[in-house]
Amino acid sequence: MTADGSNPLISVQPNALKFVFELEKPSFCDLKVVNNTEHHVAFKVKTTSPKKYFVRPNTGVVQPWDSSVIRVTLQAPREYPPDMQCKDKFLLQSTVVPPNTDVDDLPSDTFNKESTKEIQECKLKVFYVTPSSRGNSEDEGFKSYSDQAPDSNSVSLVIVLLKFTRPVHMRIEAVQQLKDERDAAVRQTLQLQQELDFLKRRRHRRNDTGFSLKFALIVGLIGIMVGLLLNFSFSSSLSSPAAVPTVATTTSPVEPSTTEGIETPL
Repeated sequence: MTADGSNPLISVQPNALKFVFELEKPSFCDLKVVNNTEHHVAFKVKTTSPKKYFVRPNTGVVQPWDSSVIRVTLQAPREYPPDMQCKDKFLLQSTVVPPNTDVDDLPSDTFNKESTKEIQECKLKVFYVTPSSRGNSEDEGFKSYSDQAPDSNSVSLVIVLLKFTRPVHMRIEAVQQLKDERDAAVRQTLQLQQELDFLKRRRHRRNDTGFSLKFALIVGLIGIMVGLLLNFSFSSSLSSPAAVPTVATTTSPVEPSTTEGIETPL
């Protein structure tokens, strides 16, 4: 297999990996692997810098006349490389495997060059692209340079606009959004306050009505009790017996009788 993608077994698109290079931000590039044969073809991806890249899937089996997408992710870099040049390389190996072979069933020596199997290889270079010069093409599965590079003045103007105009626009939108949220919160607070005042007035009216009813009941009970007590006392005075007048009687004095030998004192 050659780097331009021509191969009896598979073809790879694109023929190079290009990543948008930004500090502390990961970037990815998609590779499309196409099986150009009527056989099952297994592939494996290798790189000279395995700690910098994350490849999924790094091993797989492509069905006859089918394709598979490999995503290569550049881990978030911490510093710029010299002159934005990258010396990393990728190697894609492919070989024919028996039909209905699953990727988990591949022997460990499938891609061993010392075996009798034919192993074809495709080397891919890595390029770093700055955010200001990245293209708009998405069909290739990665961000690349534009076919026609603008002049330096246009690039400088675009950079200035991106640094100043866009942040200001974003801040204006953020401020407007905060104002809308504040107004909505104020309206909701006023509505809740009105509902609370209505509930307080309603509860106050209920308490006043209950108090008047209770007071009337208590007064009525007291009146009934007083009436019963007066009625009972009046009835008791009528049913008591009349006083019988005392008649004074005059008794004649009784002469003392004398007995022999006994003196009766007067």
